[in-house]
Amino acid sequence: MTPRDLLIDSFRAALSAADPLMIVPPNLPAAPSGKTIVVGAGKAAAAMAKAVELNWPQDRPLEGLVITRYAHGYNGTDALQRIEVIEAGHPVPDVSGETATRRILAKVQSAGGDDLVLALISGGGSSLLSLPAGDISMADLRTVTQALLACGAPIQEMNIVRKHLSAIQGGRLAAATRARVAALIISDVTGDDPGSIASGPTAPDPSTFQNALDILNYYRITPPVSIARYLSNGARGVVAETLKHGDAAFARVDNRVIATAHASLSKAAVFFQQRGITPMILGDSVTGEAREVAKVYAALARQIREHHHPFKPPVALISGGECTVTLRDGNEGRGGRCSEFLLSLAIELNGLANVDALACDTDGIDGSEDNAGAYLAPDSVMRALQLGIVAKQQLGRNDAFGFFSAIGDIITTGPTRTNVNDYRAILLT
Repeated sequence: MTPRDLLIDSFRAALSAADPLMIVPPNLPAAPSGKTIVVGAGKAAAAMAKAVELNWPQDRPLEGLVITRYAHGYNGTDALQRIEVIEAGHPVPDVSGETATRRILAKVQSAGGDDLVLALISGGGSSLLSLPAGDISMADLRTVTQALLACGAPIQEMNIVRKHLSAIQGGRLAAATRARVAALIISDVTGDDPGSIASGPTAPDPSTFQNALDILNYYRITPPVSIARYLSNGARGVVAETLKHGDAAFARVDNRVIATAHASLSKAAVFFQQRGITPMILGDSVTGEAREVAKVYAALARQIREHHHPFKPPVALISGGECTVTLRDGNEGRGGRCSEFLLSLAIELNGLANVDALACDTDGIDGSEDNAGAYLAPDSVMRALQLGIVAKQQLGRNDAFGFFSAIGDIITTGPTRTNVNDYRAILLT
């Protein structure tokens, strides 16, 4: 088996640990005496809803609506029958998501004390479950979201802002119903905090309006007037805060995280171990600029390759988390944090022999294009140079996709219908 095949198969192993069709059924709650209303949002929402349909008692009432990213739903004979799936915009919200979220809010408000709200939450839900608060327009919300994405703000900071601009996130979905709420959550954030995943529609939020204002100020983002006014009113106590720990609404809520990045990395580690390769998990919560993180990993790979310390090859360095990409000099950028990580790694390794790597987003989409990520071989930089493509210039343009596409090392999986953040593996043989 080639290094490329090994790395791709290790990625598939990691994905299997977060497959909604496998992990949702054993975590389903008992059917209530009343009806069950399924709601949810995220890149895994359609697959999670399908798992519910396939395993829910046929004689028990079941209805609902979930929102997923465009092209992440099911069509034809695979389409769901009892739960409606709406596709909407990600990572920037749109009117489709707003309309569907308004319908979700109405559904949970209609539920009674004998009913169950089954919330299916996964990464991407912050954009998809999008209902602007107060007089904020969707256009204004889109403007702030685009600015936060461009400045490289970590997802937790982005979600603090989004929670304070939302009529349903920050615990407000839980507060909107009299029914018991069971939330099944696939984590795409470091730390696996339910309050950060999809901006925590069923979880308490310790952050404040002032925190949201501070984040915008830190990144020098001037928000539209409606958003500035709403956040200012919130900081002055004119607008109610997001729900905090101890709120009575959470006495009816069970938040259960059923898939994490760590579980997926562990599955990949077993994959490598079974093939005589020592796995080294470097962490499931790696953050920071993708190109800077790559420099640290390259130094470690070089230490192992050249000095057999702290491990002797064959070794697989595995990590997860969510790095960031800050667009430079007005670049629009092509690719995402996984491919940018790999391009920076390629430059730092400088053709180091017997070192291959793969970095892919577990949702199957790495940033602006339709690929999951890319593969790096020892000769990638040289092959690109033979085509007149200079790696450092491509990195300067934030065009990692262009680099790996030109040499045929893009990894395309299509939507995986799950999301436990990024998967990175460096193989030293």
